Amino acid sequence: MPSPPATPPARPPTPPGWRAAPERSSPAVLRLMRWLSLRLGRRASRLILYPIAAYFVSFAPAARRASKAYLARALGRPPVLADGFRHVLSFASVIHDRVYWLSGRLDLFDVRVSGEAHLGALRQQGRGIVFLGAHFGSFEALRVLGERHALDVKMLMYPDNARMVTATLAAINPALADRVIALGRPESVLLVREHLARGGCIGILADRLLHESDDKARTLPFLGHAARFPTGPLRLAAMLGAPVVFMAGLYLGGNRYHLRFAPVADFSAVKAPDRPAAVDEAQARFVALLEQNCREAPWNWFNFYDFWHLPPRPPDSTPPH
Repeated sequence: MPSPPATPPARPPTPPGWRAAPERSSPAVLRLMRWLSLRLGRRASRLILYPIAAYFVSFAPAARRASKAYLARALGRPPVLADGFRHVLSFASVIHDRVYWLSGRLDLFDVRVSGEAHLGALRQQGRGIVFLGAHFGSFEALRVLGERHALDVKMLMYPDNARMVTATLAAINPALADRVIALGRPESVLLVREHLARGGCIGILADRLLHESDDKARTLPFLGHAARFPTGPLRLAAMLGAPVVFMAGLYLGGNRYHLRFAPVADFSAVKAPDRPAAVDEAQARFVALLEQNCREAPWNWFNFYDFWHLPPRPPDSTPPH
């Protein structure tokens, strides 16, 4: 009798589009951009962003297709070439402005704030806050509120995402490395718990899956189509009993930003059996807030991959009757 075929080794989880795409730059180019930005000043160095945006619109077809697919949903009409250029230029502008945020040049920006009263109430209670955001707008703009409310914010993030950009910006502000808690390490949750317990704040971007086959995700309607969102950030906040606040730093063109904050959930009184339902409710609210902001400020969406791609459903393993 022939021996049964060997069980094939388990395939590693498929990375989603954002992890599969390489960084389209080089350390030398990034260092040059940093030097020009600090040497020439914001207004003059912004002129370089236009040919950079034109290059990416012309020679990054995958990103161009993703931008077009998103803009069609957010704008409610077929986008034209100028829309795609404006989308990429907004992304380049926000990356460029990180140089000045990290250099402490808050005076260069005209920043409007909505929802500040809710933050003030939480800070008066001495509570740590989980800021829930997305790859949408500028998280660095939070520094304006950090100074006003003495917010000690650390980012919980995947360490290999945009490694070259992060290293270049860390050269401007070496303290940046101390503001990051890396995901996927044994001590990550403990560090988050300790920071929140001291009244610190944690920033998490809750729109990208670590693996395409991630089972800790929910499929929700987003801009009229089904998309998958990770549940991990909100499950962590629920486990730690933290208040969760939606945050978006909208770039409005020129030097104008609009910081928006809105309550998502407060898990302090949620008992363990009730957490799954509370997490589902909070995630639905987060996605609704993100959709609202995408429609109102569409150029701030910075996921340049097929966000609405859903992995194929596994074959039905139910035995026949």
